[in-house]
Amino acid sequence: MSKRLIVLLAGVVAIAAVVAGCGSSDDSSDTTALTKQQFIVQADAICKKGNNEIDEGFESFAKENNIPQNQEPSKEQGKELVETVLVPNLDTQSEEIRALGAPSGDEDEVSAMLDSLDESVEEAEDDPEALFDSKSDPFAKPNELARDYGLKVCGQE
Repeated sequence: MSKRLIVLLAGVVAIAAVVAGCGSSDDSSDTTALTKQQFIVQADAICKKGNNEIDEGFESFAKENNIPQNQEPSKEQGKELVETVLVPNLDTQSEEIRALGAPSGDEDEVSAMLDSLDESVEEAEDDPEALFDSKSDPFAKPNELARDYGLKVCGQE
């Protein structure tokens, strides 16, 4: 599997984890909001865990499908990786980060990240092969928004 594919997908997962989960909580029983720094630390931890799970998923897939380490998967295999490893992981990360709630005063910025991520995840679901096109990166915008927000693991490629 190519280094670019692995790096791209890891970056996608990282940003998705942060961006998708950055929404504020509507639960009125939530009495303690995270500070921005606490949010960043916890979201980055979720992204790191997700990145590791994606790496493990890719490695398992490569072994099961006899894909040599330095060889890219076929288009069909790449599509299967997106559908079975990447997208489900992004959904899980999204839920975990969403549960954190947005720091007070950052709801609009977090919402912008979430909207961007949602669009990118939808694009990946609709056209998994778009992730393998070296001329485009559907997750460039949400990655940039996450980095601009201050995330250090999430949004890195």
